[in-house]
Amino acid sequence: MTATGPKLVLSDDQWRERLNPEEFAVLRRAGTERPFTGEYTDTKTEGVYECRACGAELFRSTEKFESHCGWPSFFDPADTDAVILRSDDSLGMHRVEVVCANCHSHLGHVFEGEGYPTPTDQRYCINSISLRLKPSAG
Repeated sequence: MTATGPKLVLSDDQWRERLNPEEFAVLRRAGTERPFTGEYTDTKTEGVYECRACGAELFRSTEKFESHCGWPSFFDPADTDAVILRSDDSLGMHRVEVVCANCHSHLGHVFEGEGYPTPTDQRYCINSISLRLKPSAG
């Protein structure tokens, strides 16, 4: 849905040097971690969630909510330009993929109209392994 390329461009070998095999599989190959296994699924720590691949700010704890789906869920990105939404017709269904605007790493998918009591009626279902939480000071 966008024509602009990533700001950070690395070869697969360079990404493999930065990321462990599990991170590479999700972030660079659009894999998915198993539900209810991720580091941030149930965390309530306040702070900023960054892209694990490039460090770009993606989400804030103030937009995180309990969706009970097995992955961290947010109702809005920290900044409207922080992520890019792309059509994803893999696995025989239509979904909307969420990627980091800075490095185009796979983060997860966004769903709408599920009835969650959030301001946007959206659920950004994000792999924990795609994120790194920087806790707020204090």
